[in-house]
Amino acid sequence: MSTHDLSPTATQSAPASPTPERILQRLDWQVIRRLDGLLQGNYRSLFYGQGIDFADLREYQPEDDVRYIDWNVTARMDTPYVRQYVEDREITAWFLLDLSPSVDFGALENHKRKVLIDFVATLARLLTRHGNRVGAMFYGGSTGMVDRTIAAGGSKLHVLRLINDLLKQPRLTRAPFTNLTPLLSAGLHTVRRRSLVFIISDFISAPGWERSLALLNHRHDVLAVRIWDPREIELPDIGLMLMEDAETGEQMYVDTHDKKFRKRFAEAAQKREAAVRTAFTSAGVDVLSLSTEEDLIRAIVRFAALREARKK
Repeated sequence: MSTHDLSPTATQSAPASPTPERILQRLDWQVIRRLDGLLQGNYRSLFYGQGIDFADLREYQPEDDVRYIDWNVTARMDTPYVRQYVEDREITAWFLLDLSPSVDFGALENHKRKVLIDFVATLARLLTRHGNRVGAMFYGGSTGMVDRTIAAGGSKLHVLRLINDLLKQPRLTRAPFTNLTPLLSAGLHTVRRRSLVFIISDFISAPGWERSLALLNHRHDVLAVRIWDPREIELPDIGLMLMEDAETGEQMYVDTHDKKFRKRFAEAAQKREAAVRTAFTSAGVDVLSLSTEEDLIRAIVRFAALREARKK
């Protein structure tokens, strides 16, 4: 077991999960209503990428966005033409969800799984409120196959079912080291129509998933949401600590007063971070890095602004 496989052990027990209705009610009041107001024009930037299907060309109108002008056609026709995309119609979004043991790491009140559920519920509600449909794939990592697929739907009841299934997804205390390739491959072979695909994971995985990510992004508009906890990057100096491999359950005591150990831990984490960033860049995928200690509204608005900036 190497240093980069280790994470500080999370708090032992958690209170009973709230109901889907209470989760959605909390998010409606605390997050979703505020995002609807804050995003407004940026809503399109968040949900519609440059990869959405091209539909048609038409002459430029004064209210059109100049970024959609097709300059080649404009030069040939000697009058401005703009591209139209299928983004003007209903879209389908898919959530590819990594629910392996490592997503249970974090503080009792804000572990990575809770952040994942809040993010999925928020985006699913935003999308369906605007007439779109959402589906999901659950991957726990124990069988090497997707555990569950929820067909796309567009109602509030559908969103509640998605939250309910997430709450009921078994939490494995032990599993083989996660490999994200089966989840990405399942998305590639299951989602036929061009869609918006959110891959939500901590991306702590065996190598080799990078190629599947690139193939998926070639066919769909893929957004990676990387959920992480600051203690996975830098150990606090708190003395003797029990550390546990989140995937295998192997444990060992370490002295976090030891500066050399903390340095090795940080270097291993930085190396892992660099490899993941390289994979995203190579695949051309937009990434939202979502910390367990970051405000969800601020993170989503920041991500929408980055998406908008990339199109300019």
